[in-house]
Amino acid sequence: MFSLFNQPYPSTNMPMQELRKAAVIGLFVGLFLLIFQPFGINLWETPNKALKVIGFGAVTFVITAINFVIWPRLFPKLFAEQTWTIGREILFVTTNVLLIAIANRLYLSGLLEPKEESGLNWLNMIVVTFLIAVFPVTGLVLLNYIRELKKYSRAAADLPIHSSVTDNIPTMNTVVTAASELPDSIVTLVADNEKDKLTLPIESLVFIESSDNYCTVVYLKNEQPAKPLLRSSLSRLEKQIAQPHIVRCHRSYVVNLNRVERVTGNAQGYKLHLLGGQFQLPVARQYNETLVAELKAL
Repeated sequence: MFSLFNQPYPSTNMPMQELRKAAVIGLFVGLFLLIFQPFGINLWETPNKALKVIGFGAVTFVITAINFVIWPRLFPKLFAEQTWTIGREILFVTTNVLLIAIANRLYLSGLLEPKEESGLNWLNMIVVTFLIAVFPVTGLVLLNYIRELKKYSRAAADLPIHSSVTDNIPTMNTVVTAASELPDSIVTLVADNEKDKLTLPIESLVFIESSDNYCTVVYLKNEQPAKPLLRSSLSRLEKQIAQPHIVRCHRSYVVNLNRVERVTGNAQGYKLHLLGGQFQLPVARQYNETLVAELKAL
């Protein structure tokens, strides 16, 4: 059971998607409280009651937007998809629910007179909110995990990675074809300082990985993967290549699709396997269509 909670799970989406999600959640909470009026709200007598109740939805929106949009951008390593799991997602969403409960309780305190507030129990409200949330949150996360796992596993199995894709390119046990035999096969990657350069046959390139202000260029040299560093952005190096089937598959990776030997899928999306499984590159969801189209064109 515990191994299930360690399974990979998609981390946060693009900011606009998360903002829309926060808006939907806020709207749901506001309408739910307005219609059903739990926690003694039905006994609450106050001017502009409907507007004040809708305010709970606004608070919910703000808290959810902070948690799902702001924190992942401030602490990207903490929310990195490589380490994001089912257990983390359940904990994160449940924590969001608890923070919503606390923020809404503070909001309510600001609306009530002291004598009205004394009848409301902080602990009761938070405990009830947690108990109401934890089971459906867990269930929804698990259902989404199963759905995404099936989706990408089936799609990966249908991708056209045939032997013809890899049989005619250099492998770990072959020598890279001479540049003179292949027109336009040489590429020169130039660092930001315009001095550091790396020249290689494009057929030997495996992938490029970005890390902070540097990029690691992984290519075959003397039948072994070499990994020189260049101080450059990934976008800059990508523009310098401009070769067919050399594509961005992730914000941190550019890959030579001719080197892809196998494609698998899990709940986070596609995984590209290269050099006998030595390297596995993630495919960000925003690049799915481009990558699939390129693979089919090989």
